[in-house]
Amino acid sequence: MSIKPMRSMLYVPGDKPRAIEKARTLGADAVILDLEDAVAPEHKQAARDNVQDALKSKWPCPVLVRVNGLGSPWEHDDREMVLLAGADGLVLPKVEEAQTALDLHVRVPLWAMIETPRGVLNAPAIAAAPGVRGLLVGANDLARELKTKPHADRLPLLYALSAVVIAARAAGKLPIDAVFNDVRNPTAFARECDQGRLLGFAGKTVIHPDQVATANAVFGVTQAEAEEAQGLIDAWNAARAEGKSVATYKGALVEQMHADEAGETLAFWQATQGKTT
Repeated sequence: MSIKPMRSMLYVPGDKPRAIEKARTLGADAVILDLEDAVAPEHKQAARDNVQDALKSKWPCPVLVRVNGLGSPWEHDDREMVLLAGADGLVLPKVEEAQTALDLHVRVPLWAMIETPRGVLNAPAIAAAPGVRGLLVGANDLARELKTKPHADRLPLLYALSAVVIAARAAGKLPIDAVFNDVRNPTAFARECDQGRLLGFAGKTVIHPDQVATANAVFGVTQAEAEEAQGLIDAWNAARAEGKSVATYKGALVEQMHADEAGETLAFWQATQGKTT
């Protein structure tokens, strides 16, 4: 079973070379070098050059590039650089329909940002489009278009968040939760991570180095959970060896579904070993 965890995906502004270099050491499961919102128009060219230089050397994790959106003055140069520089993926903002992904003809995995009501409504088709690896929620833009107000439990966005998770999971793709803006409030960030995990997200986009470890922990598997999974698998295998179609583990009934889930948990744990958390 091939598992590539995406518990934390760290945005790094492309016009900040020192931040780009530091990102190599922070233990994120993926880094997103940003050419879009985090970069002012007058710095777009410098940011693109920085990102191109950064991609020339080896990284300890996948490196994606968020390009400027379709219709912007920088879109073609951004995408050409991503393709030629060997990025591990392209993050495209404000995807609203599957045809956008189909028309790009990019040769790297595409991560589609769902940031608008139309994007939410069309998320199932976008997720199912060939080449799309996952859906990333852009909650700031989405909240603005929905005319909502900030809410500690993201109540106004719950429908949209769940819709993205369902669309991605149905297509076998990864749903990634939105950024948390208040980097000075780690308690609230951890709470939002817990909520995202409960909703079914595979990980979270983050904007500050201090958020990486929390996202890795919340969206990861603990050693205790891995040991529990192994124990269940052992009980299941023993029962199957005796010709039984069900087993019991710690008093609970175990069927094939539970064994499969335990196998996924154990594989995920093994895939994260050796990573900084």
